[in-house]
Amino acid sequence: MDIGDIPRDWTGRLRVAAAFLTRLPVGPAEDTALARGAAMFPAVGAGIGLAGGAGFAVAAWIGLGPWLAAVAAVLVLVAATGALHEDGLADVADGLGVRGAREKKLEAMRDSRIGAFGAIALVLALGARIGALAELADPASAVAALVAAGALSRACVAVAMRAMPPAREDGLGAAAGAPEFGETVAALSLAGVVVLVALLPWAWLPAVAGGCGAAFAMAWLAGRAFGGRTGDVLGAVQQAAEIGVLAAAAAAL
Repeated sequence: MDIGDIPRDWTGRLRVAAAFLTRLPVGPAEDTALARGAAMFPAVGAGIGLAGGAGFAVAAWIGLGPWLAAVAAVLVLVAATGALHEDGLADVADGLGVRGAREKKLEAMRDSRIGAFGAIALVLALGARIGALAELADPASAVAALVAAGALSRACVAVAMRAMPPAREDGLGAAAGAPEFGETVAALSLAGVVVLVALLPWAWLPAVAGGCGAAFAMAWLAGRAFGGRTGDVLGAVQQAAEIGVLAAAAAAL
């Protein structure tokens, strides 16, 4: 697929991305596979981040302090996605905590009950995002960081879908497929533009390094433990990248 083909059916791709990444009542285009919507992942991610930023701004406007405003922002993010990515992170943490063969780790990830490692991962992930946003304090900075984090973290999901083999033959990770090269390049390009514009003049650089570095570390750990990607691994990659961007932005802005 050529990158130039993407704009011709961008609405269908956007609907697929929104149906996968959010709880919005949108119906995916019947002729567009999930992997073919990867180019629009950053656009949807930016929208989710903007919604979270609006939550932060409204909370600050009514007089809440930075910490409570940060809690409001994260609550909006979780509500918008239905805790999809947080659920994946918890399952991956539980799988990583299991000793033994790869099959045992994958089985632990499929258990609907959350374990100790999953609970700890959720607490730390929520705390990291809330803490980073509270450090930013200023609503404008929080909005910019959330938009950038939303876009870049979803582009990292597209890269993981292409770069990592499926860990098993069934499940979301396998069914989603792998984006073509043009889709992946388009996702990275779109995310790069969003991050650059949101975090000018120079904070974009540590944000990209932090987000991509955290996503790579999570993908590497998952690849070693599980042998590839699952739907849960993709969610964990998103969470790691988002935390990386927010932490870097809090340090730089």
